[in-house]
Amino acid sequence: MKPTLHYTRANIARLKSVMPVKKIEHVSARQGYDLWSETYDSTPNPVVAMDSRHTIKLLAPASGELILDAGCGTGRNLKPLFLAGSTAVGIDFSHRMLQFARRLRDDSPVALADLQAGLPFFGGSFDAVLCALIGEHLSDLPVVFDEFYRILKPGGRLVFSVYHPEMSAAGIEANFEREGVEYRLGAIHYSVAEHLRLLEEARFKGIQVYEFSGDEKLVESLPAAAKYLGFPILLVVTAEKRSTGRELMPR
Repeated sequence: MKPTLHYTRANIARLKSVMPVKKIEHVSARQGYDLWSETYDSTPNPVVAMDSRHTIKLLAPASGELILDAGCGTGRNLKPLFLAGSTAVGIDFSHRMLQFARRLRDDSPVALADLQAGLPFFGGSFDAVLCALIGEHLSDLPVVFDEFYRILKPGGRLVFSVYHPEMSAAGIEANFEREGVEYRLGAIHYSVAEHLRLLEEARFKGIQVYEFSGDEKLVESLPAAAKYLGFPILLVVTAEKRSTGRELMPR
């Protein structure tokens, strides 16, 4: 029998209630990812697993394209972009994450940047922008979407993936363990409808929504993800730039 969303929520809550008490520390996203950088790629993560299965396919990178990986972290998405023949540029606000990205992906330039502070690129520069699994850490999403729109070429596309809003609604946030401490990075809740509204306000068109739930394939690769079977894990939104006007550098 396929589990219902109500059952899955109840199952997650039950598992939380019987987990042993451990030291928990709440940290900022920047601090958390700096601490997490050494083990991020080896940490079993059902959301990252689902994102790796679906998001690059929806982006469909092509040879010769210039693509921005906004929030590239350790560079896990830079390799498939490179293999597709695209020129990928990665930016992230975590200095430590970028150190690992430079070490692992020396064929793609990466730089330190804050998505909410204006992007250091001329308008109309990129064929596509990929922004994967950082949306729950962005408190000023309208500014981010405006900047993505500005730096895209006319007809350019955005692929934006996040922890599904049902995850944050259930109290689930990015977290990891290090030296006996569980670090929690927090999660800003945006509903699916809010994502769509903000993209429309940023003048994007052709907006499409894709929602992915935990499935048997996920559980086969990560048995601990059985508690998410049938539960919405990943939201991916795709959109296109409509404007043909001249875009300038931000002031």
